[in-house]
Amino acid sequence: MHIQVNTDSHIQGGEELRRHAQAIVEGALARFRERITRVEVHLTDESSSAKASDDDKRCLMEVRLAGLQPIAVSHRAASIDQALGGAADKLERALDSTLGRLRTLEARPAQGNDQEN
Repeated sequence: MHIQVNTDSHIQGGEELRRHAQAIVEGALARFRERITRVEVHLTDESSSAKASDDDKRCLMEVRLAGLQPIAVSHRAASIDQALGGAADKLERALDSTLGRLRTLEARPAQGNDQEN
């Protein structure tokens, strides 16, 4: 699972923030590791430090699964850490739901054209 972390020019943290974000993503998505090819994390400060508000930090996460369309979630919070945690939780629930539906569909018996004469 490749994890890429991107930040805007208003987010400070560098390598330490990148490692922290990767640890949160790996912890939340560990059980889906075999299915995930890539995770992109985008961290932004939507109102910059000059105009701080309660929910101005945003984390967008997009996961790419082998053979499926990407799944994206976002979370706004007062801090980068809260935004990361909220987005990771949402992404875990989204993957659980998506992969659960796939397992259900795969487990159903095929609806063939078997007709008795």
